[in-house]
Amino acid sequence: MTTLSRFLKSRWYWLTLVLFGIALLSVALYYQYALGDEPCQVCIHARLWVVAFTLIALIMLITPQITLVRVVGNLGVLTAAAGLFERARYLYRLENGIGDGSCQFQLGMPDWFAVDRWMPWLFEVRNLCSFTPEMLLGLSMTETLMGLAIGIGFLAALTLAGDLRK
Repeated sequence: MTTLSRFLKSRWYWLTLVLFGIALLSVALYYQYALGDEPCQVCIHARLWVVAFTLIALIMLITPQITLVRVVGNLGVLTAAAGLFERARYLYRLENGIGDGSCQFQLGMPDWFAVDRWMPWLFEVRNLCSFTPEMLLGLSMTETLMGLAIGIGFLAALTLAGDLRK
């Protein structure tokens, strides 16, 4: 068993995903509160996908490391990564004028999932979609999120493939 394979089957993998999710949310909150870049509807949707894979990884961190449980957890992470990629790609297309669609000033969630009212400091829409700030290497936030989503999805798919091969 290779080192990567052992890592992907260990609790360290899930802890890494939890810490990565917390780091992504921290960066988003830094841009919002310290730099004044208010989030739009699609940005909040992306945050919801980040929270989803972070919570899945947190649950997986404390559950037994049984193959079937790992498969379900990685399917959840893969789904969240696909959702994050789709939202980032949608926003990228909007901000570059190549996509059809729009952005609303409401989150658009049902009343039973009113996270924007429960935690407005994290999930309240405060801006319309326009542009995202520049991040490292001259990439926009949407380009960065697309790349990160691909990376997270690739890791989850790699782990799934290893578990399903057995």
